Amino acid sequence: MAEGKSCDEWKPFIAMVGVDFVFAVLNILLKKVLDEGMDHLVLVTYRLSISAIFLAPISYFWERDSRPKLTLRILCYLFLSAIVGASLTQYLFLLGIQYTSATFACAFVNMVPVITFLMALPFGLEAVNLKCNSGRAKVIGTLVCIGGGALLILYKGVSLFDNNRHSQASIERAISRLSSSKKTERWTIGSIALVMGTLSWSSWFLLQSNIGKRYPCQYSSTAVMSFFGAIQSAILSLSTGSNLSVWVLRGRIQIITVVFAGMVGSGLGFVTMAWCVKKRGPVFTAAFSPLVQIIAAMIDIPILHERLYLGSLLGSIVIIIGLYILLWGKKKETQNYMRKLAQEAEENKAQQPHLPVITVSSDTRPS
Repeated sequence: MAEGKSCDEWKPFIAMVGVDFVFAVLNILLKKVLDEGMDHLVLVTYRLSISAIFLAPISYFWERDSRPKLTLRILCYLFLSAIVGASLTQYLFLLGIQYTSATFACAFVNMVPVITFLMALPFGLEAVNLKCNSGRAKVIGTLVCIGGGALLILYKGVSLFDNNRHSQASIERAISRLSSSKKTERWTIGSIALVMGTLSWSSWFLLQSNIGKRYPCQYSSTAVMSFFGAIQSAILSLSTGSNLSVWVLRGRIQIITVVFAGMVGSGLGFVTMAWCVKKRGPVFTAAFSPLVQIIAAMIDIPILHERLYLGSLLGSIVIIIGLYILLWGKKKETQNYMRKLAQEAEENKAQQPHLPVITVSSDTRPS
């Protein structure tokens, strides 16, 4: 019994590590196809469309007996969830990466757990009690994560690995192209887009917490959300006056990326995160966002020959420490809450009056 309960407690943790690994691989593929010139909004539209098509039959057969009625209010929630969690957020982050740099944008992604925690406080989804160790751990973990993100931005340091000359020349050319486009106006627009994208992504975790209570069907809600997001992205792409030729996929890598992003990334990825939000809350789920950059770096170095700098390594270590402290505080808080509920149940049981037991003798018969 205890071993089964312990396994259930670890399931959300393992699920989020798996999701972050998938997102890390996906980010590498997205980086490659975007460097080849694929349109951002077209990529988002295809990704969400495949996600909706992939999840529709699964949600219909898997949840048809347990699915509640899809009311107009729930549809409005899912439409808003598609905006803040799918179409608009992805567009803002891609715009921020285009106008600033990938490292700068990843630092904003690392701030998602902190922003989610701060946004959850006024809605009562999170509470901080500085008198107990769990509350202090949540505050300290948040501050440490902020420090790790600042270290990633402000300190670069020396390169820890020497790559070949060809890779070094390619990196220098890429840096040269990026530095030539970093004008003040573009940098300001990119920074604003990243701030809005971070706020939007953090808002999705809070909104998903509410949707999970009203419509606790992860496959169905994700399918509807992906459908709405695909329509929103397509309308946004067509409204910008893009040429219809950008909708044609070119090459095997673009097809693989779109299918993988739709089925695994937006499909199963969003389902898993929605399940983790339902089980452990929005802050727990958002706290794993920094792992995407760390896992991506671990794949980038041996495969794509990306350079690892001392500042990135130190910042990642600090973020992991902050993440561990934050999760420890969340775990202690949950344990204290469950212990309190068990204690209250025992007290209520002890306070209930004991009714006398009335027995009827077999010899007593009505005359």
